[in-house]
Amino acid sequence: MEVQILCTKLIKPSAPTPPHRRTLKLSPVDRIQYSIKPASLFYYSADSSTGTEEIERRIYRLETSLSETLTRFYPLAGRYIKDGNWVDCNDEGVEFFVAKVKGCRLSQLLSRRNEMIDQLVHLAGGGFTSSVASVQMNMFECGGLVIGVRVSHHLFDAFSAANFLTSWASTAISRQAGIDEDHEALVWPTFGLTSFLQANDLPEIKPTPPLMGTDNSETKRIVFDGAKISALRAISHDPSFPRKPSRVEVVTALIWRARMGVSRAKHGRLRTSLASHSINLRPRIVPPLSALSCGNLQSRVTTRFVPDGEVEELPELKDLVGLLMDSFTKSKETFVTREDAFPTLLQKRNELHEATEKGEVDVYMFTSWCRFPFYEVDFGWGKPVWLSRTHSAYEAATLLDTEDGDGIEAWVSFNKQDMPLFLQDRDVLAFSSH
Repeated sequence: MEVQILCTKLIKPSAPTPPHRRTLKLSPVDRIQYSIKPASLFYYSADSSTGTEEIERRIYRLETSLSETLTRFYPLAGRYIKDGNWVDCNDEGVEFFVAKVKGCRLSQLLSRRNEMIDQLVHLAGGGFTSSVASVQMNMFECGGLVIGVRVSHHLFDAFSAANFLTSWASTAISRQAGIDEDHEALVWPTFGLTSFLQANDLPEIKPTPPLMGTDNSETKRIVFDGAKISALRAISHDPSFPRKPSRVEVVTALIWRARMGVSRAKHGRLRTSLASHSINLRPRIVPPLSALSCGNLQSRVTTRFVPDGEVEELPELKDLVGLLMDSFTKSKETFVTREDAFPTLLQKRNELHEATEKGEVDVYMFTSWCRFPFYEVDFGWGKPVWLSRTHSAYEAATLLDTEDGDGIEAWVSFNKQDMPLFLQDRDVLAFSSH
């Protein structure tokens, strides 16, 4: 697969950002994020109408609707000032690449998804440029399209990114229909979490652990279809559980257990381990923040497993599911005040980093995008047939919905030395494809 960039431009907001919004101060949690722009790729099938004129209309629609959307999501058109921990909302623009893909039809890519992971990064440009956000529209010779989107993690978490993408798509649909959007019905995000979440006493911020590096890491796509997940939920359930385990809980437990097996093989013994899941803190803040509050407001739900004495056997899957269910249930019942939000987030982060630094506890990071509206991102030519990530140097497992909404794709990024043993785990082999 060859990706040729045809043109690059900057898409500016359709209306200038007012002077009083020109400076966005980042929150303490925004500042400590990795300086990366994670990529999300949206795949759209070819249809009979995707000739040259239609492609030109789609490019124009993407550009104009993005320009209008940036008037509301104006920090994305600015530039991150690292030394000052702020964003200069100068309307310089979002990078917009138009590319042609040669030597591969979209249907061929979709039929070889696992083999193509290392090449997907070429469909999402702007990973190492100065812009806060970038978009790449990739045109396949068959008429298929892939839209790659990157947004700096210093500005947005996944919840914020979802709001941006659905808002952009809604604007594009309105432009296609030739109607003006209802001003009251538009998504109007809020920025500047520091003004909503005042905190006087913040804990000392521990240094962020280094990324693995692309040379040392490997990313695999592990697919659990709906039938396999149903089977997993059945064998993982216990009569003592207050409810049936969720898809995310059983897949997390399976990956966690497989990682334990890798650790036992490396260290010669079963070690204490933590499974830490990101959660959206917005609905757990009192008084509540708007769901459209943009920034990084992801807390962690961390579950601990401690080996029982000299027992070296891996725990039963249902035992790990029970631990995870208990942690998630408690997190839903726990609320924080606005004053305690940032200190709580930073303290949870510090605890994980301290556990990692000591080296006697294994820490496994998880993020779930399941039930996010990414498969609803329709710019006017239909919903995406697939959503993907790209290779990552961050050691974690990201859970995404499969196209039918019943299964889960786990995008796992681990040390290259650990990956082969992980993939040979009996449950990974029995319940997934990769």
